[in-house]
Amino acid sequence: LLMREQLKMTPGMTVCDMGSGNGYHTLPMAEAVGKEGKVYAVEVQPEMIEMLHQRAEGKGLTNIVSILGEMDDPKLPPASCDMILLVDVYHEFSHPEPMLAGMRKALKPEGVIVMVEFRAEDDSVPIKPEHKMTKAQIKKEYFSNGFKLVREFDGLPWQHMMFFGVQKPSD
Repeated sequence: LLMREQLKMTPGMTVCDMGSGNGYHTLPMAEAVGKEGKVYAVEVQPEMIEMLHQRAEGKGLTNIVSILGEMDDPKLPPASCDMILLVDVYHEFSHPEPMLAGMRKALKPEGVIVMVEFRAEDDSVPIKPEHKMTKAQIKKEYFSNGFKLVREFDGLPWQHMMFFGVQKPSD
């Protein structure tokens, strides 16, 4: 998958699948970071976590830690993540500011949030407008919550892929 290649995950990394659902991205992430690595799977629906556990067990994956998050708190340990992945999740947040603050605290100093959202600028993307975001919207929300853009990948057919790091006073 092109999107996953762009994540450049390596063995030993600690990563997070925010809004993991039943593990569509979580399981390949767990394979990519290997036994020395760890994947936090944050989900607000307990039944999805249960499905994820069954799927992980079926694949013999033991490096996934599931977290029952809350609408305003991802419940991630502080300074724990090299990368937090959000695929078509951010626009669903009812409390984006506390969620961004919680994710910012969970990042290691050089960690990044990877934001993947359907392109609102493109009318040919066959998704309802409320499930799309523009780059301008994404940047505005992230910049005003203490992040800076560190990388972008524009090669996905329908989605933006943007990498945000924590804004430091020296930036």
